Amino acid sequence: KREETRAGEEAPGRPAKEVWGDLRAGAEGGWDYSSRWLGDGKTLASIRTTAIVPIDLNSLMFQLETTIAKGCTITGDASCTANFSTRAQQRAGAVNRYLWNEHGYYGDYDWQLRQPRDAITAAALYPLFTGVASPERAKMTAIATRNTLLQPGGLVTTTTTTGQQWDAPNGWAPLQWIAVDGLRRYGEPALAKEIGVRFLDTVKRVYSTEDKLVEKYVVCLLYTSD
Repeated sequence: KREETRAGEEAPGRPAKEVWGDLRAGAEGGWDYSSRWLGDGKTLASIRTTAIVPIDLNSLMFQLETTIAKGCTITGDASCTANFSTRAQQRAGAVNRYLWNEHGYYGDYDWQLRQPRDAITAAALYPLFTGVASPERAKMTAIATRNTLLQPGGLVTTTTTTGQQWDAPNGWAPLQWIAVDGLRRYGEPALAKEIGVRFLDTVKRVYSTEDKLVEKYVVCLLYTSD
């Protein structure tokens, strides 16, 4: 797209090829695009996706490794079971060491700067969805979610308005489902229900007025940039 081409050309002090690589990584990551990947949290030209260790990807990798280990157990492959069980345990340890934010929620980590990304996003619920979260940290994440991400129309993707579609004021159906399922798993049915009801009310309202379902919904009445 023209916007992406321009971002590569306008990035100060960076080769365009490097910026375009980070843009491709952002697209492959599914959140195309979001303040999650932006160095300054605002402008597309500052994108640095490949420098960021994402909480959602690592949570899903933990789930995959755990699933493979279970499959190997069923087939009687003890070596495979041990291998992938170890991988899952190591990843769980790394997630809870590096992808836990001291402010009380799971989040991304910048491996180049060797520091956490402080912005809370709906990706914080993935460790609950896959079961890699500890009960105590799941509880803290639920509190942070209610206080920062829960909006009148459901769960907002981030708390930042940038004009990118994976930021406020938008909410995406898959993220609502992941949050609801994860919160139920960790004994937070009230918050799970509230997120689900609010988002479904939003879907119903749009459908009743516009006769269509859309890929993302505005879940905030008003949201200003950080």
